[in-house]
Amino acid sequence: MSYPSLAYLKDHGEVSASFRPADVAPELALGSKTLVSYLATGATTVGRFGFYRWDMAPTPPSDHKPGGHFHRTFSESFFILDGTVTLYNGKTWIEATPGSFYHVPPGGIHGFSNNSGAAASLLLLFTPGVEREGYFEEIAAIVATGREVTQEEWADLHARYDQFEVKL
Repeated sequence: MSYPSLAYLKDHGEVSASFRPADVAPELALGSKTLVSYLATGATTVGRFGFYRWDMAPTPPSDHKPGGHFHRTFSESFFILDGTVTLYNGKTWIEATPGSFYHVPPGGIHGFSNNSGAAASLLLLFTPGVEREGYFEEIAAIVATGREVTQEEWADLHARYDQFEVKL
């Protein structure tokens, strides 16, 4: 394996790192259940990756799981920080606990939820750094307004953000 093409051509380094203190408030709320922190967006990493923290409130244990989906243009990776997150691998649901890592390449069927009855947190990495903020923000707006969304509207939203639903 070789290194990619040079991304920095100067002979000397520069002061260019970014820092996000722990006390910065999350950028987005998905209703009252999930807070999303934009740690590094595709825009801030020049398209190399997108990195987010999801803090999910306690929800009553449930047998209901979200549907699976896949992406054609990017991979998605999960690292569980706290609690138990339920992950879907295309065949079964896995209970992931702190320190668990889950990588999904393009085309890999997956899903995630917090069905544990306790709070849970995870880090979410997209590579390359596609613009997922728009997708998150549109979902947040739907949740905030309680608007009923038609199947055609869901299909349009998913198509715009490379999200292909899979029936379980």
